[in-house]
Amino acid sequence: MDYQPYIDAVDDWIVNRSRTVLLAFLVATLIFSAGLPAISTDSGTSQFTNDVPAQTALENVNDEFLTQSFEEGSGTTQLIQRANNALSKDEQLRMLRAQHRMREHEDLRVESTTSVASAVAQTINPDATTLEAQIRTLERASDSEVESATRTTLERSPGLASTVSDDYNSKTVSASATIGVVTHRLPNADTGGSAGTSGSSPLTSIQEQAQVVVASVGGTITVFGSGIISSELTNVITDSLLLVVPAAVLLILGFLVYSYRDPFDLLLGVVSLAMAILWTFGFMGLAGIAFTQMLIAVPPLLLAVGIDFGIHAINRYREERVQGYSISDSMRTATDQLLVAFTIVTGTTVIGFLANVTSSLQPIRDFGLVAGIGIVFTFLIFGVFLPAAKVHLDRFRERHDISFWGQSPLGDEKSILGRVLPAGVKIGQTAPAIFVVAMLLLTAGVGLYGTDVDSKFTQDDFLPPEDNPAFIDQLPEPFAPGDYTVTETTNYLEDHFQTGQGDSVTLYVEGPMYQDSALEQLAKADDDPPDSFVSEGGEASSTSIVTVIRDYADQSEEFRRLVARNDEDGNGIPDDNLKKVYAALLDSPYGSQAEQYIAEDYRSARVVYDVKADAEQAAITQDAKSVADRLRFETTATGSTVVLKAVSDTIANSALQSMILAMLATALFLVFSYYVTEGYPSLGIVNLFPIAVAISFIAGTMRYAGIPFNALTGTILSIAIGLGVDYSAHTVHRFAEEYEGPGTAIESLYATVRGTGGALTASMLTTVTGIGVLVIAVTPILGQFGLLIGISILYSYLASMFILPASLVLWDRYIGYRTNVRSDTDANSV
Repeated sequence: MDYQPYIDAVDDWIVNRSRTVLLAFLVATLIFSAGLPAISTDSGTSQFTNDVPAQTALENVNDEFLTQSFEEGSGTTQLIQRANNALSKDEQLRMLRAQHRMREHEDLRVESTTSVASAVAQTINPDATTLEAQIRTLERASDSEVESATRTTLERSPGLASTVSDDYNSKTVSASATIGVVTHRLPNADTGGSAGTSGSSPLTSIQEQAQVVVASVGGTITVFGSGIISSELTNVITDSLLLVVPAAVLLILGFLVYSYRDPFDLLLGVVSLAMAILWTFGFMGLAGIAFTQMLIAVPPLLLAVGIDFGIHAINRYREERVQGYSISDSMRTATDQLLVAFTIVTGTTVIGFLANVTSSLQPIRDFGLVAGIGIVFTFLIFGVFLPAAKVHLDRFRERHDISFWGQSPLGDEKSILGRVLPAGVKIGQTAPAIFVVAMLLLTAGVGLYGTDVDSKFTQDDFLPPEDNPAFIDQLPEPFAPGDYTVTETTNYLEDHFQTGQGDSVTLYVEGPMYQDSALEQLAKADDDPPDSFVSEGGEASSTSIVTVIRDYADQSEEFRRLVARNDEDGNGIPDDNLKKVYAALLDSPYGSQAEQYIAEDYRSARVVYDVKADAEQAAITQDAKSVADRLRFETTATGSTVVLKAVSDTIANSALQSMILAMLATALFLVFSYYVTEGYPSLGIVNLFPIAVAISFIAGTMRYAGIPFNALTGTILSIAIGLGVDYSAHTVHRFAEEYEGPGTAIESLYATVRGTGGALTASMLTTVTGIGVLVIAVTPILGQFGLLIGISILYSYLASMFILPASLVLWDRYIGYRTNVRSDTDANSV
């Protein structure tokens, strides 16, 4: 296939019709700019759970057992009270006053409140059914009366005791923290369908207002809930961009000033980078793709490729200019070589990104698509627009005799860089076979070590750490991040409350629940609970239709007799006439509660188990499935923890799947490309060796540093292939061009590492620092991603400069069309 006519056609447009090219790109920029106002954001974690089967099961459970129980939606706010003794009379009064003041505000739409303080007041005075009456009751009671009533209340109500911190001392009736719960009415609002947290919540404004109301009572009471979490998930995107973008711009500009050493070329490079990002974001707006935390990584990735293309284009052009060739001839020579190299790099990079489109998680698919499209835009801008603009600009400068000192190419053999870069070639001259075999063994060993990288998906990945580095806290406005409390609060709950306040798993039981043994099976599943489940007296802490039956039987003599008549073994669980028992229960004051655990047709049920806050996702999920297996009915384990573990597993599978797909597709593309362009498909395989080395070392680094596969780092392997091939493809293609000349293979390698190697070095330094700046982002997931991308680029560069030359020497020795005569004379003459 003769591709040269196509290259010549592009050359002709760049050199002879540069104004037309610039106008066309200006029009395209205006078109994409129209999409910028349409960009929306999605900052929550629920976007990752939408397509997970466990999430679908959870939604079915919520629709069947929860939604039907309310004419309008509801949501809850936790009031986390901390004190030397949160159970003292004064602190309990403070909790009641906080609840009362919230109820007095109509905007907070308070439906009900619960707390230890409220229950204690009713223990002292059963008629104190309102918050006002409960406050009066505690105000009139003595300290000893409150202490005695608190002890009695917590002994009688194990469920209420879970809202008291685990340092509770029954002798002194003291604890460092307690939790009150406020339930809000939320008309036409969906608040409980997803295991993740949405970036927007109907509770956000309520809970932010509640913070002001609660603060008025004094003490230390933290308002916490999904609204606060959603708010911080949204704010963290803005804070991360305000922190990362200026730092990245400063670092990138600094390296670009050195790389270009010419203000006009620097301006062209910066304008081209800005256009690539503008086109990509405009495309997102036009395509209706929401901006997520994952997509924060796209601009640095585009900068990485754009910087590389820009430096290569200018540097290759300068190599020709310093030899005395004209502007037109120099650009034709540069584009003849670089358009082919850019096409190979773009193809493989796009393959690496688009491999993520195979993921079952929508955010990862969007990330792969947007990054892939962005790379195509970058190729067009730096492969066509920048050369045309450079030709137009240099003709203007030539007419007006405008020049600057920085016109020499990077990597000139007289420079320090030009003397350092050939080190890899010298290794290839000395003992290429031994070196390559040693690197293969090392790569295999590091890769084997890296196969044990963990996978993880939690809400905390998207939130700032509990304590930011000191330099971040000292930043001036507008760069200083906001005050974030969610991580500290969730850590506090996990450390001080046994059940983690809301940590639970749900069993969705499908089958005829009117069978005589149905309720006995549900109860029997509680026996001998697994380690991750909260237990009481050797039984799992659970809530089910059995719990509701027992609760109502304690309150109603008539219902208690009905249960007893149908209870053969006398354990309080009916065995016969279950339909009659259910009908009586649903027709009682406990009917709305029963509807949350038994279906209307009695053919399915819901069981909720409390789990320990410090238990791992994997352990909880495995234990939930083992309990589900105890039931003879078809039973599905679900709940937030199970869903998030499923997302974690999907991320790990996607990482492996996308890496394998990207590697295979890249190999085929490279083999085909080098067959078409050079007639040597085997060069495509050689091209892959440095990439394999980089991938292996990235996996090993992740395991050594304890960085798991999460929502963002799960894409790192396929991305490393896409970015890593950039360095090896430029090196191999330049070598192939030089190889066609009269010199030996060693001479071709020297010319390659000094010419292309200089541009690669500048590109590596610029992109490693530009992307590496993500480590200062206020979210851990972005910091880890930035670190890994920077490391992957460094590994790819080192492999291309120091490992690839030896591989090319072996290729020339055994596959190339001529024999490379290696001698000291040749080496010294280069």
